[in-house]
Amino acid sequence: MNFPRRQFIKSAGATAAWLGSAPLIRAQSNKSGKKLRLAVIGGGGWWAMNILRVALEDGRCECVALCDVDADNLEVSADEVDGLTGNLPKQYRDYREMLEKEQLDVVIVSTPDHWHALQTIACVDAGIHVFVEKPTGHTIGESRAMVKAAQAADRVVQVGLHRRIGPHHVSGMKFLKEGGAGKIGMVRCFAHSAGGAEQPSPNEEPPEELDWDMYCGPAPLRPYNRRIHPGGFRNYLDFANGTLGDWGIHWLDQVLWWSDEKAPKSVYCTGGRPIKGAPILNEKEQTSDAPDHQVATYEFEDFTCTWEHRRFAGNEVEKSKVGCYFYGDKGIFHMGWRDGWTFYPDKGGSIIHEDPKFDNEKDGHNVPPLWRDFIDSIAQKRKPVADVEIGHLSTNLSLLGMLSWKLGRSIEWDGALETIPGDDEANQLLRREYRGSWQYPT
Repeated sequence: MNFPRRQFIKSAGATAAWLGSAPLIRAQSNKSGKKLRLAVIGGGGWWAMNILRVALEDGRCECVALCDVDADNLEVSADEVDGLTGNLPKQYRDYREMLEKEQLDVVIVSTPDHWHALQTIACVDAGIHVFVEKPTGHTIGESRAMVKAAQAADRVVQVGLHRRIGPHHVSGMKFLKEGGAGKIGMVRCFAHSAGGAEQPSPNEEPPEELDWDMYCGPAPLRPYNRRIHPGGFRNYLDFANGTLGDWGIHWLDQVLWWSDEKAPKSVYCTGGRPIKGAPILNEKEQTSDAPDHQVATYEFEDFTCTWEHRRFAGNEVEKSKVGCYFYGDKGIFHMGWRDGWTFYPDKGGSIIHEDPKFDNEKDGHNVPPLWRDFIDSIAQKRKPVADVEIGHLSTNLSLLGMLSWKLGRSIEWDGALETIPGDDEANQLLRREYRGSWQYPT
């Protein structure tokens, strides 16, 4: 389905200026001589376009289609692809129509969290390889269904855990795994930012160009509010899981990578909204409803891991707002983001530090090497570095923390069976009811 080109496009001036200095990208074939046919679900979003630009620069794919529920954002993205490649991709509002009409090899899924499972499963069932943003699901049941579907279809699914391949993360993990910090007894993961009280904003009729019913999809049909779309959905629990589900998965994933563990034995999480205030949702107005701070404790067999975040007070004292500290009997190791990694010896000696490397990316997300690994893994018929199972296990940590927070108590976790033994109330939160005719994946 193609849409008429509008005379006025949001951000058109900025986009045109950016394209004016950009070289035309021609898709290069891979060794087989075939160009992979690529599409994007959520293609009107800024992060989706970040990934797509990397994919186009890599040169082994051609973008043939974009799908988004926001027609204006969709057209801006299509125009950018046209400017970069000389080919205007087809535009769709419903991913199901796109999958039916297009012959695709690769799809980028960069939609709100509550859509990741259904869209990824639909793609792999159609024989398509998927690069999906984290987390792998809004609930643990969804996430496990994604793993099963990908494995049954024998499709490559790469999850956007770009810290799995970032150079300083790789070298830092080597340092830890070789015993550089000694035996680790505790890990503290964190992400802090400044903030204050939140005032409700008025609900509105959805813009004409936005299919709000499709945006909500299997989630509750919440009143439209401009704070949700396009970028605020992460703090609305109908669509995502707050900071723990967003930032938490990156740093908790570092813990699983270091330890080679798959699951904790128990989880306890507490937190709330003392600064932002009680959530509000009525016919006239609403606020977000995710916690403004949380502290979660994960008990593993041989170590304890904690997660903490604040959306107030920042973290100027430690001078590092995100990352994780590994506490060992030889000293303290800090795995950071834009500040690289640092080891502080316990008994004197020289501090060891490695600066970050970001593959020429200004934002420091290391998407290019993750994308290259994804396409390489398709050609080589191997698992990628952030395979769907890896993404699932790290997603589980975030979602178990949210589950404990919702219950207001600790939970036990059987990682092998992915169930909470003898706890019917908790097990009910491993999945949720879908709205309307949408079917929860099994």
